[in-house]
Amino acid sequence: MKTVGGRMRLSQVVRSGPGQYICEAGALRYLPEKLTVFSQPYIIGGEHSLAALRSFMPTSLDIPVLMYDGTASHEDMQRLAGLAKTADVIIGVGGGRALDTAKGTAELLNVEYITIPTIMGTCSAYTPLSAVYYPNHQFKSVDYYHRSAYLVLLDLSLLVASPRDYFVGGIGDTLAKWYEAEAITRHYDSQQLSIMVRMGLSAAKETRDTLLDDTKAALVDMDAATVTPAFQRVAEAVIAVAGMVGGCGGEYGRMAGAHAIHNAMSYLPETHDVLHGVKVAYGILVQLVATGDMEEVAKLMPFYKNNGFPYSFSSLGITTDASQAARGLAEFAARDSETFRLAVPNVQAEQIAIAISTLEHLTNTRTE
Repeated sequence: MKTVGGRMRLSQVVRSGPGQYICEAGALRYLPEKLTVFSQPYIIGGEHSLAALRSFMPTSLDIPVLMYDGTASHEDMQRLAGLAKTADVIIGVGGGRALDTAKGTAELLNVEYITIPTIMGTCSAYTPLSAVYYPNHQFKSVDYYHRSAYLVLLDLSLLVASPRDYFVGGIGDTLAKWYEAEAITRHYDSQQLSIMVRMGLSAAKETRDTLLDDTKAALVDMDAATVTPAFQRVAEAVIAVAGMVGGCGGEYGRMAGAHAIHNAMSYLPETHDVLHGVKVAYGILVQLVATGDMEEVAKLMPFYKNNGFPYSFSSLGITTDASQAARGLAEFAARDSETFRLAVPNVQAEQIAIAISTLEHLTNTRTE
């Protein structure tokens, strides 16, 4: 790994998890106890996430509440930090963007943070980083933070009642952990990888196997609003184990081609309402085509179709002309600042465009 000025980047530092992690039905009952060591907590979230918190919180909380603006932008983090100058802990409540905003605000204030996910769309609750966007919702950067979470609290009673679509998106995002980590590490001699990186790869493979085995049952259980072992396994795979992949594997276990395609989609207005993990799931297929892993694409396609994951422009709701969209996505994803080249070194935009077009042809002629 390269260092900057002799200093190790935060993205290279092994951080396998939060200070404390609680996952069970009714887990919100522990929050007041965990807050006794702080004098001035602030909550950051959105309207729907805060309503969910109030519905499942067994006791009332007399804590200042700040509403984020939905962007996960540096501008909103700065605004919130200005409103919470006296805070000694920030409690993030919500989905990925709310939690990323809370983490970024805590970093600006140099204070601890607690994360309480109310949906299962990403591993944001577990990871010491944020996906940051511009105020217009276009992707900007990934910021790494000095602190990991003081506490990650998963209340399964709340999560089993959360929106199903976000859970599907979270499963898609988590499935990428193995495919991106494997694509990155295949370019290295396995004997040169540290035991911590191997731990991250093992966690990534475990998430893939869990999702392929348990997703169908977990979604059925969610439809029945029933917390079961299968539901808990998939929920923890999406939020916790997925976060552990990057925490142990560092840059070997983070984003590659699938997330580069996600980032590129921020420049297609019709995809702005498509959930993060849903875009990433599509990006997995593009990456696999680009790396020549067509057998894996064929294996995944039934799983995608049976569980509602996108595999084509039409299933993503993309209305831009297909060739124009493919070129635009490819040009963005092939940038030096993007992560597709971690899966395909020295990748060119033409290679990604061909992969997208190949996938379109494959899905149009064989699956749709």
